[in-house]
Amino acid sequence: MADRKQELEALREELVARLDRYQAHREQKGAPLDKDTEDASTETVNDEVIQALQQEAEDELRQVLHALKRLAAGEGDACEQCGEPIGDARLRALPYTTHCRRCAERL
Repeated sequence: MADRKQELEALREELVARLDRYQAHREQKGAPLDKDTEDASTETVNDEVIQALQQEAEDELRQVLHALKRLAAGEGDACEQCGEPIGDARLRALPYTTHCRRCAERL
């Protein structure tokens, strides 16, 4: 469990740093779009990609924080749905998971 907690904490720090970079990019992009239509189009697409990546990182961070909270409460290795232990292989693949494979497939 200590290894998983360390892995989750490292993942949390990585996600926070990534979100900071995305935010810095968005703040830097406050200037008007380039006058060249092709460049403006590329900037818009890039901004949309950054926004999608930011949303994905925010979602993953929420899951990591939830998993850390469950670990602190002593519930980290039990499925939220059925209460059965979450398999080690699943926890290695998705350290922030809170559902066993069977319940995750049902959801």
